[in-house]
Amino acid sequence: MSMNGNGAVNGQGGATPKISLQGVKKAFGPKVVLDGIDLDIARGESVVIIGGSGTGKSVLLKCILGILEPDAGTIRIDGEDTTHARGREREAMMRKFGMLFQGAALFDSLPVWENVAFGLIQGQQLGRREAKERAVATLGAVGLNPEVADLFPAELSGGMQKRVGLARAIATRPEVIFFDEPTTGLDPIMADVINDLIVKCVRDLGATAVSITHDMASARKIADRVAMLYKGRLIWVGPVSEIDRSDNPYVEQFINGRAEGPIQMQIRAF
Repeated sequence: MSMNGNGAVNGQGGATPKISLQGVKKAFGPKVVLDGIDLDIARGESVVIIGGSGTGKSVLLKCILGILEPDAGTIRIDGEDTTHARGREREAMMRKFGMLFQGAALFDSLPVWENVAFGLIQGQQLGRREAKERAVATLGAVGLNPEVADLFPAELSGGMQKRVGLARAIATRPEVIFFDEPTTGLDPIMADVINDLIVKCVRDLGATAVSITHDMASARKIADRVAMLYKGRLIWVGPVSEIDRSDNPYVEQFINGRAEGPIQMQIRAF
């Protein structure tokens, strides 16, 4: 495994990466959010992108998903350039993806099973009976009983809602799963339960996982590799086992949650 001069690690051994970012840039007016991102993610690998609020983690995720279009650079999925994908090409790309949104983002007006089966019904045109059977089975995979299927999201605890969100993310058996702050709003014990489920579900599917978080307990549990984003660039990329000896003062400050260090928080005085 080698690290290039831009901090990107290529651990592919010559194989085509599942996801490959090269020179990805994105700005909103004068504000540069991504300033040349290089990163290869192998098939079946779990990569966690860490960094403080406002560092561009969500923008990077949206660029990979095709929700935002980069200003420069290329994004490849399975070797195919998807940077400017449109129409059927983008639909085919999206069928490879599953997503666990921050806060679960369930549809309040739909029962749990329809939330889980949404992609099966809308994307794969599965019949409702078969879709419900698949949804109930998927709920079981995240530790929820069949009785939960007919409840509505408002009847569930936060941890149960997160499990339903995870079930929805894996129901279509995606090749790539994105996790957006998967443990936000959960107590430490439930957060650990969700982390364990993420590891299990990703492993069982053989999927590639890309997560963004500022929760280091989550990052340590679900990551094979960690990439730290700061001021639009990946300043450190490496195996999660090496993060505590990165010799990078920015990484050290972030993972230890220290106020003192090279990362200066902007605090407005009132």
